[in-house]
Amino acid sequence: MFKVQANMDPAHRDRIAFVRVCSGRFERGMVVTHGPTGKPFATKYAHSVFGQERETVDEAYPGDVVGLVNATEVRVGDSLWVDEPVTFPTIPSFAPEHFAVARVRDTGRFKQFRKGIAQLDEEGVVQVLRDDALGDQAPMLAAVGPMQFEVAVHRLENEFGAPVELSPTGYTVARRTDEASAPALKSMRGVAVLARSDGVLLALFESPYWLQRVEGDQPELTLARLVAEGQGTSTGD
Repeated sequence: MFKVQANMDPAHRDRIAFVRVCSGRFERGMVVTHGPTGKPFATKYAHSVFGQERETVDEAYPGDVVGLVNATEVRVGDSLWVDEPVTFPTIPSFAPEHFAVARVRDTGRFKQFRKGIAQLDEEGVVQVLRDDALGDQAPMLAAVGPMQFEVAVHRLENEFGAPVELSPTGYTVARRTDEASAPALKSMRGVAVLARSDGVLLALFESPYWLQRVEGDQPELTLARLVAEGQGTSTGD
């Protein structure tokens, strides 16, 4: 599964997971296995999507893309398979370079704000980083480019009804760290340690030169690059 998109039909607030068929034949209504959970998944609501137009898909073959409506447990990078488990390399994840703190302008819309932030994080519009002390009150949005912030703000306000304000930060570079290194990093000036939704800890630095100095002075700290991380599961039939 390579893409999730919410609110493609604003009247119904739906959520579509887009899957590319890699082998075999897809038949609408067939029961597949969701790779990460091992649970059965029924494909009753299968569509092809072109702009605002949708058509029901009864069959699909390798190379075809199928949109599964309201597949709430399916995430980007998950595999769906029949008979034999299938795994693929993960979709690459690249290091963010822009960071801003998001706050909802109307506290009465906090529920919508929280839901929207979670959905945008899941779709990969932005990465959402959280401080244990603040939780969802003021999450930090991390992006490769500033245009991602514009998209996030527009969607939060127009799709989820949660007007937000973004406060830019001085952070410019991120590294993956761990629990053992976190206390020392948190005590440093110009460094923050925040958690992604998947539990990975990121150390944020205000300057690449400060990062280089910390790496040189304390090589025992875990500060790993974030480009094209790991191996795991990806899309499948």
